[in-house]
Amino acid sequence: MDKFVIRGGKKLSGKVKVEGAKNAALPIIAAALLIKKGETILSNIPPLRDIYTIIELIEHLGAKVTFDPEARKMAIDASGMNNNEAPYDLMKKMRASFLVLGPILQRMGEAKISLPGGCSLGPRPVNYHVRGFTRMGAVVEEKKGYIIARAKQLIGTTICFDKPSHTGTENLLYGAVMAKGTTRIINAACDPEVVDVARFLNKAGAKIKGAGTPEITIEGVKELKAVRYKVMGDRLEAGTFLMATMVSGGTIEVAGSETSDLEIVLKKLEEAGATIKRKTGAIAITAPAKIQPVDAVTFPFPGFPTDLQACLVAVLTRGSGLSRVRETVFEDRFSHVMELSRLGADISVAANEAAISGVKRLEGATIMASDIRAGAGLVIAGLAATGRTEILRVYHIDRGYYRLEEKLSGLGADIKRMND
Repeated sequence: MDKFVIRGGKKLSGKVKVEGAKNAALPIIAAALLIKKGETILSNIPPLRDIYTIIELIEHLGAKVTFDPEARKMAIDASGMNNNEAPYDLMKKMRASFLVLGPILQRMGEAKISLPGGCSLGPRPVNYHVRGFTRMGAVVEEKKGYIIARAKQLIGTTICFDKPSHTGTENLLYGAVMAKGTTRIINAACDPEVVDVARFLNKAGAKIKGAGTPEITIEGVKELKAVRYKVMGDRLEAGTFLMATMVSGGTIEVAGSETSDLEIVLKKLEEAGATIKRKTGAIAITAPAKIQPVDAVTFPFPGFPTDLQACLVAVLTRGSGLSRVRETVFEDRFSHVMELSRLGADISVAANEAAISGVKRLEGATIMASDIRAGAGLVIAGLAATGRTEILRVYHIDRGYYRLEEKLSGLGADIKRMND
């Protein structure tokens, strides 16, 4: 089991390019199961643990997959798909595995899917998925930890979410693209990654309109065709590097992500004192001499992303006053606060809101990552702390960041991976 060892206080400088977006690559790989003939070629696929997990899952379902991690290219041929069951042993590794429900149901008429695992962020029920497919004519039941769905033909209908659901929107897109008639998803997730999935499906022959807005309309088609497609850049990785620079000082340029996908994040960093230059396909940031306090509320896109909340909290531990960050997307997403306190941060949490009083210095200690994004926040804090910081359980971080320590080292950070 690996750990990161960080000696903080090093200013960052230089350029870094982000990987393809994991949160777009995973659902696009799942969507490729809908294509019955030919080989789909995907590029800009990040070589992450979660990517290898979904490869193992779709191979279990009968798809043929080849992946070149150096070239970031993947070929998927789902013509031999012959298994409709996704077992617990594969599903327990990440929540995104549940995205195979729609493709299996659409292709085979029956799907048996284990309830998913992944990061523990409080209750994240799959009821939106279940209700949506039920509205489309499927018979869905739960037995012994499995969701079993049956439908000879899904029928287009209107589906309303109580609140936007990223994976719920994507799973129902899979069911709708070849359903009979027209489907409308009201209060759909607007995330750029959802838009990327819709672009992929449209290139394959789907008829989806309104992706990126709260109302998506899908007109069913008879089949999809194999295509070549490049996955979008990872806005969350880009945001992580920008916030690492905030606490470390210096100037860096982050390439590979669209500025428009991070606008509210950039605004908050500017409020905190950063100087930011928006470029085509790149963002340059210069850290302030003093980090100003900021208030923020996580919210579905275009709101502040919950997946960068831990990183922002880490930045604000070095602020010059009192900041408040409220979490509205997931319960139990302040697990990093206790670990930040071990470094000397002054944070109190009540009713899903963190009050962060900036401190003059953080001091290195041994801390532990509890999930992908909490781990990224701890890395950022470690870059700001004096002395030696050890971060344990970095396998969580590896699920969402490819060789994060090497990229930060390339920018001037003193961070190493060691065997624990």
